Amino acid sequence: MVTASTRAAAGEYDDRSGPVVCELLAAEGFEVDGPVVVADGDAVGEALRDAVAAGCDVVLTTGGTGLAPSDRTPEMTRALIDREVPGLADAVRSTGVAAGVATAVLSRGVAGVAGRTLVVNLPGSVGGARDGVFVLLPVLRHAVDQIAGGDH
Repeated sequence: MVTASTRAAAGEYDDRSGPVVCELLAAEGFEVDGPVVVADGDAVGEALRDAVAAGCDVVLTTGGTGLAPSDRTPEMTRALIDREVPGLADAVRSTGVAAGVATAVLSRGVAGVAGRTLVVNLPGSVGGARDGVFVLLPVLRHAVDQIAGGDH
């Protein structure tokens, strides 16, 4: 679990979305590492590469998916992944819109496979990150199994 937030990484405020994501995943029986809080930009790419190299099955990110100049999480993710899984990112956005959050359409989050690791960008807001986890939970184990070579 990686949180992209320059201000949280600098200690200006606490990361709130990363712990929520970790708690939800742990409650569903997933082994969770993190959250690792890094500044927006290149540090996100480094944290993603480290997680993939460590053999993580899934890496979720929160933050850095908006339109601000420092929001670079999708670019860092695209540079790492081998194949995109656009349906996951689309589902996260559409769930936000369906819940009445018009700004969910502004999220540039992506999802894809890097080696044998699924990487998914979630919004940085607590609500958006929480909703994103609920979108992923019904398919996460199946996705991990498929990436590992399991059958459809």
